[in-house]
Amino acid sequence: MLFQDRDDAARRLATKLAGFKGRHPLILAIPRGGVPMAAIVAAELGGEVDVVLVRKLRAPFNPELAVGSVDEDGWVYLAPHAISSGATQEYIEREKAEQLRIMRARRAQYTPLRAPINPEGRIVIVVDDGLATGATMISALHALRGRKPGKLIVAVPVSSPEALAQVRKSADEVICLEVPLHFQAVGQFYASFEPVEDEQVFAILKALGHPGA
Repeated sequence: MLFQDRDDAARRLATKLAGFKGRHPLILAIPRGGVPMAAIVAAELGGEVDVVLVRKLRAPFNPELAVGSVDEDGWVYLAPHAISSGATQEYIEREKAEQLRIMRARRAQYTPLRAPINPEGRIVIVVDDGLATGATMISALHALRGRKPGKLIVAVPVSSPEALAQVRKSADEVICLEVPLHFQAVGQFYASFEPVEDEQVFAILKALGHPGA
């Protein structure tokens, strides 16, 4: 195990990100696992927290495997293995519609009275608990790049080598603490990797003083 839990991983990430302390970075979490981590990183750096909503597109016969991802605007990233995993165009359209429905519901729950915080011109650090395929991170970066951040940074504790190579193409900088050669799933590198529920995300955003949360 590389990390005790998400809190441990977040504190270690914050140490690596210390150069951004005092520069009021915007820390954007990919829900749900990235949210408690983003709160810790923001507290250490004196930053602001929000969520960036993206969803993986699940493989037809293996819902744990991502064959791509979709952002809130409906932009789709398809992984190279999507077709070989059995994802037809018809299947992708159905899966995209389902994930957009989930994102609309989460946006209404997480930030009901305000729009997402504007990243334009800011140092933006996107946090998640790890990268397996990198699909959701790629969609997050695509969505954010169009909103003209001053600098777009990825910060994750652990990644597969393949995912890291793909994500680097879309970010200005990538901070990754560990890149194991033998990678099967993000959770294998945590001693404790309990699911983060919507209620926890809502509570964190409320505690941080987000209007409407």
